[in-house]
Amino acid sequence: MTILLVASAFNSLTQRVFCALADRGHRVAVELALGDEALRQAVRRHDPRLILAPMLTTAIPEDIWSARPCLIVHPGPPGDRGPSSLDRAVREGATRWGVTVLQAEAEMDAGPVWASASCPVPPVGKSDLYRGELADAALEAVLTAVERFDSGTYTPRRQPPEADGTFPARPLLRQAERRIDWAADPTEAVLRELRAADSQPGVLDAFLGGEWFLHGGHPEDRLTGRPGEVVATRHGAICRATVDGAVWIPQLRPRRRPQGPRTYPLPATTVLGDRLRGVPEAPCGLWPVEDHRTWQDITYTEQGPVGFLRFTHPGGAMCAQRCRRLLHAYAFACSRPTEVLVLGGPRDFFSNGIHLGVIEAAADPAVESWTNIQAMDDLVEAVLRTTDRLVVAALCGNAAAGGAMLALAADEVWCRAGAVLNPHYRLMGLYGSEFWTYTLPRRVGDRMAERLTQRALPVSAARAQEIGLVDRVLECAVGDFAGEVARMAARLAAGAGLRSRIGAKKAARERDEAARPLGAYRAAELERMREVFFDPTAPYHALRSAFVTKRRPERTPDHLVETPTDPMCPNGRTSRIM
Repeated sequence: MTILLVASAFNSLTQRVFCALADRGHRVAVELALGDEALRQAVRRHDPRLILAPMLTTAIPEDIWSARPCLIVHPGPPGDRGPSSLDRAVREGATRWGVTVLQAEAEMDAGPVWASASCPVPPVGKSDLYRGELADAALEAVLTAVERFDSGTYTPRRQPPEADGTFPARPLLRQAERRIDWAADPTEAVLRELRAADSQPGVLDAFLGGEWFLHGGHPEDRLTGRPGEVVATRHGAICRATVDGAVWIPQLRPRRRPQGPRTYPLPATTVLGDRLRGVPEAPCGLWPVEDHRTWQDITYTEQGPVGFLRFTHPGGAMCAQRCRRLLHAYAFACSRPTEVLVLGGPRDFFSNGIHLGVIEAAADPAVESWTNIQAMDDLVEAVLRTTDRLVVAALCGNAAAGGAMLALAADEVWCRAGAVLNPHYRLMGLYGSEFWTYTLPRRVGDRMAERLTQRALPVSAARAQEIGLVDRVLECAVGDFAGEVARMAARLAAGAGLRSRIGAKKAARERDEAARPLGAYRAAELERMREVFFDPTAPYHALRSAFVTKRRPERTPDHLVETPTDPMCPNGRTSRIM
């Protein structure tokens, strides 16, 4: 059936729902909620049988929901209402939460329930939870609701009102409630506040002569100091003391001044600059330290013949410095006596490529763009030139652009079923690099590579496996992914044919190098990229700025509005992307 997705943004959950419905043969249309009249026009144009809102911050007009079934995905269990549902769950220390798919009515979040699902709430940031456990529950509830609606036999369950006949909702969680009292709040309370505001809206705080929104929070149990004091830095993050320990804060966003430009999260040390003069750097090695709660964004461990190089990046973005650090760690991992090397974090993003925020904030964004892409290429080339062991990219979460190409440089790509891939660059006005002209066609063929990069649409893990983009899909919960990957890697390392596979890999690399050196691919890609970076009139610069500052688009983007038959749909089905 034809389903119209209405969303405030084509975010990770909307993309996941889009992919899942298209994979199941539905005709899926997308319309961003940019105004009531535009939405009315979209409904008339597509004439959907069902309207579904995976992520919506505004109300659907009454003349639409009263005329057509409109299902809203609410990030809370049945009975929960209000705009800060997930924030409050994390802030209040809930151990389980849920998602409800309900029908739009006059009372916000009070309509009849079509489906619901529950999920655990691990001690992670809200955005990580949203893309992980909550997204799993949301997809389960959405698919159940769509199946029930399509059957025509299901009657949704009415939510009971309160004793006075109303449906009260908890109000928006404002900064006054999120405030951290550094002189009194213990570390765990501080962490809950930070995690509940990650990545939006952040926690507003004043220190070092300025006002900043704090983004992200990780515990530290050895560094101490005066509560609220910045006691150390580490790889772009700052460490602030609490009454019983400290917390690491990776990113800050300056408070926007009246009539001033939009601000956006950046590495904390980048934002604070000279204000941190005299604050010591607290180094840490690659090996995790036992019995020590601290923040390490890159770690290395071993289990017998398998090495695990784990890394995390806020928002999946990798600046030039982070790329160089990861390359250094990769070189160390390759010096170890292992047979299999696994790349990727235990949860959330794998990578989204170059750091557009750091580039936007740079004194010369063109130079920073060029520096960042060179560093990213160095990392990818190192993976491609590794011929003495098998390299596995393990994607628990999403990957996009250069981050997706980093994964494709590995010998095998293992992907959790909930991950979404965006293997393209076009929406940022870029040709792309990271050796994509070599790695993408060798996996999916020239024709499919062109479709993926030109259509610029997300691909589900299941569909990625069908077309050869990934090798294995792991049907497991987010919290089980690392363990599953470790078990699979151990089996791979113990396989009788491992050495022959490594030998065949080395021979194939030598043949490919003789046919066309990797340097030739890199030079051709970078020539196209350089032309864009250093052209001040190139669309890339405006697109980057709009993306980083989350500027509201004027209309639904063309790549979502176009209506070609989708050749990427599995089993010959068609999906119109409208």
